[in-house]
Amino acid sequence: MTRLLDRALDRSVVLGYSKVGSALRRRWWPADPEPGALAGKRVLVTGATSGIGEAMARSFADLGASVHVLGRNGDKLAEVARQLRLDKPATEVVEEVCDVGDLDAVRGWAADFTGRVPALHGLVHNAGTMTEKREESPQGHELGLAVHVLGPHVMSELLHNPLAAAGGASVVWMSSGGMYSARLPADVDGYESRGVDKGGYNGVRAYARTKRMQVVIADAWARRLAAQDVRVESMHPGWVGTPGVATHLPTFNMITKPVLRDSEDGADTAVWLVATRPSSEPPHFWHDRAQRPVTMGRRGGPDPVDVRRFLLWVSETTSTPATW
Repeated sequence: MTRLLDRALDRSVVLGYSKVGSALRRRWWPADPEPGALAGKRVLVTGATSGIGEAMARSFADLGASVHVLGRNGDKLAEVARQLRLDKPATEVVEEVCDVGDLDAVRGWAADFTGRVPALHGLVHNAGTMTEKREESPQGHELGLAVHVLGPHVMSELLHNPLAAAGGASVVWMSSGGMYSARLPADVDGYESRGVDKGGYNGVRAYARTKRMQVVIADAWARRLAAQDVRVESMHPGWVGTPGVATHLPTFNMITKPVLRDSEDGADTAVWLVATRPSSEPPHFWHDRAQRPVTMGRRGGPDPVDVRRFLLWVSETTSTPATW
């Protein structure tokens, strides 16, 4: 009965993605992590200056982790770290300033990080953006693609050694339920959101495409790192009332505000995945502490040829090994 109800919630979207879904699922979902589950371990959260990222940092601190909070705005990051230290005085909080959308900045930051941190037990790719018009990263990529896909990929590649040295690590890619509305693009113009939207660039569609790409690349990373006891998953948080939603989706925010989840609710599954490291099967996509399908209705998954083409393009574009 609970499986049937869970599936009905998922297919209804409105009930499953809202705070109604998590409130019901708490009655049967897997147990919370044990107190102190992350004591003596280090976790890195990107996009940690507000919303879900900030909530994750607090939840990881509650479980005893040393928390590395990463953001591109040093002033905002310092304020989040200051408040976290006040609220959690026993927690080690380390500020990491880096623009995830700037591949050169990621490389420079990662070289410094790996010199300081020999073992990393958790990495959550949470940094996100949405723009009304097409903007580009310093390397000339569509900004959402750079922040959601290329930057996190380079970071995963360069933090491989600390993750492998942890003796059991988890990497979580924070996707979105919006990815259900998008297919994996079949060519570079699709990846870069150039000339693929009727009427010009559409930020919401571009966002959904990159979130679909995150699910695909996370699944590929899961296969790539499985033998090294590094588990990789993607997930969506449901509908969460974050500053980003209020800014970029004001109409949606206004209509759904009474049922939006809070940031802690949205962060829950990512924290649970890192703290408990449950078994996971391809395509490694989660929501509310359970694996979910990556397509809805009769739509099939991405064409394996398109997946291969996309992964090779990511490797070539970021000058990283094509060891998929």
